[in-house]
Amino acid sequence: MFGRELALRALRDAGCSDQVIQHCLTVERVALKIARKIDENGHEIDLGLVSVGAILHDIGRAKTHGIRHGVIGGETLHQMGLSEFAGFAENHLGAGILANEAKALGLPERDFTPCTLEEKVVAYADKLVMGNRETSYEQAVKWFRSELGEKHPAIKRFEELRLEIKNLSAER
Repeated sequence: MFGRELALRALRDAGCSDQVIQHCLTVERVALKIARKIDENGHEIDLGLVSVGAILHDIGRAKTHGIRHGVIGGETLHQMGLSEFAGFAENHLGAGILANEAKALGLPERDFTPCTLEEKVVAYADKLVMGNRETSYEQAVKWFRSELGEKHPAIKRFEELRLEIKNLSAER
């Protein structure tokens, strides 16, 4: 299987900065911590896929730090022959972006929501990392509200994602 070291090489080959790589490694650490709890609670989850997906989720930041970095990351992974990881790049923004929201943001008109458990864990972990530092769920929600407004639908999706992860991991 395509592993961690090759994923890190792919980030470098794409042109990601050291800062982006450090962020991805922090997301990987947080995502694996969550994934291990889910695994220990008896749910099937691919820890290797979580690791590689977390490392590759921000590969699009080699070209832009804007909202399009997810789409560009997916395109980059397809071009590199790593299509099986494209969903991690495309579907990690917010807690997912619905087709109508994507169109309004200038993205292709389709859903960009995490589908697999592994994608959901990486998307959630990414929200718990600011730069290369872990933060709390409460701080992440506060950031969402300050950036998007109190009633933005992404906040409800983030809350629903947290609840799903919490239930699977038996987090208290």
